Amino acid sequence: MNIDKALETVEQVILSRELSPIEQLILRQSWVGRTYTQMSEDSGYGSTYIKEMGSQLWNDLSKALGAKVTKKNLHLVLSRYQNSKGIIYHNKNTNLYLEEWVGESNFPESATGMEIEYPSSPVPLNSPLYINRPPIEELAYKEITKPGCVIRIKAPSKMGKSSLLNRIMAGATTQGYKVVSIDFQEADESVFSTLDRFLRWFCVNVSRQLPVAPRLDDYWDEDMGSKVSCKIYFEGYLLDCLDSPLVLALNEVNRVFEHPKIAQDFLPMLRFWHELAQQAETWQKLRLVLVHSTEIYIQLKLTQSPFNVGLSLRLPQFTSFQVQDLADRYGLDWTEDETEQLMAMVGGHPYLVSLALYHLRREELTLEELLQTAPTQAGIYSHHLRGHWAILRDDAELADALQQAIAVDGRVELDAIAAYKLESMGLVQLEGNLARVSCELYRLYFRQEIEKENKIDTPNGYPYSCCNRA
Repeated sequence: MNIDKALETVEQVILSRELSPIEQLILRQSWVGRTYTQMSEDSGYGSTYIKEMGSQLWNDLSKALGAKVTKKNLHLVLSRYQNSKGIIYHNKNTNLYLEEWVGESNFPESATGMEIEYPSSPVPLNSPLYINRPPIEELAYKEITKPGCVIRIKAPSKMGKSSLLNRIMAGATTQGYKVVSIDFQEADESVFSTLDRFLRWFCVNVSRQLPVAPRLDDYWDEDMGSKVSCKIYFEGYLLDCLDSPLVLALNEVNRVFEHPKIAQDFLPMLRFWHELAQQAETWQKLRLVLVHSTEIYIQLKLTQSPFNVGLSLRLPQFTSFQVQDLADRYGLDWTEDETEQLMAMVGGHPYLVSLALYHLRREELTLEELLQTAPTQAGIYSHHLRGHWAILRDDAELADALQQAIAVDGRVELDAIAAYKLESMGLVQLEGNLARVSCELYRLYFRQEIEKENKIDTPNGYPYSCCNRA
C-alpha cells in the first residue's frame, strides 16, 4: 500500500469523509516518517497545532477501526485493515487488479499475539511482515501487464528478490495469466554441458509447469540449431496453445553467468524474443522476469544483452523508517535510538534485520546482548556468517578481495569478477567500480576470522595466510 492508496482508504472506506488539507498533510508526512517538528518547518503551521490535529486524526481513526492508531503504527494498522477486508485496488492505467493478501484474516489490535516464523525463506504472501519498498512493487505490477515486457530484478542474496517475485507472480495469476518459474539453481551441473542439453532442459521444464506434454522431438531440428529449435518450440507450440499471456520468471540467472558458453547464446536469445514481441503478436504473450544477484560478468554486445532493456528493479536496503515499521509489525515498541543501534551493526539488510527482530520478539535476549554477540560464534548470525566464511576459505581470490575491502574505511577498487561475486553474497556494496563492506557485522566478523587464519602455522613453519594460499 502506498500513501495515495492509504489516503483513499482512510477517506473513502474508514472515515467516509474527505480529510482537511492539514489532515492530509499529517497523514502523508507521517507515512514517510517525518516528525511533527519537520512538518511544522515545511508547512508553516505551528507545531502545537499540528500535534493537536494529528492527535484528533489518530483518535478518529482509532474509533472507526476499534483499534488504537498512532503516528508510529499507522503503516501496520492500515495494512492489517486492508488485509482483513481483502481490499482490491484497481490501477486505472493498467486495468490491473491486485489482491494483496499479506496479513491475517482478522484485525488484531496489536501484533503481540501474532504467530511468527523463523525468517529463513521468502516472506509468505499472507504475512504482514512483508515491507514494500516504493515505488518498486507498483512499477512491477504495472509493467507485467505490458505485452512482451522484460522485468529485471537485481539484489544480493537474501535481500527479498524471491518475496517480490512471488508477489508479481501472484498478481499475474489474479489477472488470469499463466505463470511459470524456472530456478537455475535446480539444474544439475551436467545440464550446462552443452547449449542443446540446456535448452531442452529449459523447454521441458516450461512445458511441464504450464502444463502441457513436452513435444521437443516434433520441433527440434539439429540442422537449424538449438536456439532456432527452441524459438520454434515456444512460438509454434507453447505460446500458440495459450489463450492468455505467459509470465516466465527466470530465477538465479547468475547461475547461467558461471557458464559463459551457455550464457553467450542463451541471454541474446532472450533479448531476441523480446524484440520479436515488437512485431509478432504471438510473442507479445510472453512476459519475462529475470532475477539475479550480481551483474553479468561475461562480455555481451549491447545489442544482444537482455540486461539493458525493459524495467530494471534494484532492491535497496531498508531505510530506518522501514526498519522501524518492521519492528512495529513484530510487536516491538521501539524508539528511534534502538532502530539506529541495530542499523549501525547490520545496516538495512532485510534478512539481518528480520533475524534480529525475530529473536528480540521471542525475548531470547536484549538488543544490547544481541549487538555485543552479533559478530561472534555465540551470536544469532553465527550460522549465516560461517556459511559465508566456508565459501571464502575455499576461494583465495574472494578472500583476498574481501580483505582489501575490510582494510579501508571507505571504498576500494577490487577485481571486477571478485567484486561481483562478493556483491552477490551481500558482503560488499558496489558504487561504480568501487566496493565497500556492506555492514559493520561483516567487517568485524571477517576481520577477526582472517586474522585468526593468518596466525595458523603451516607444517613447514611458515605463517599460513588464507589470502595467499595456492
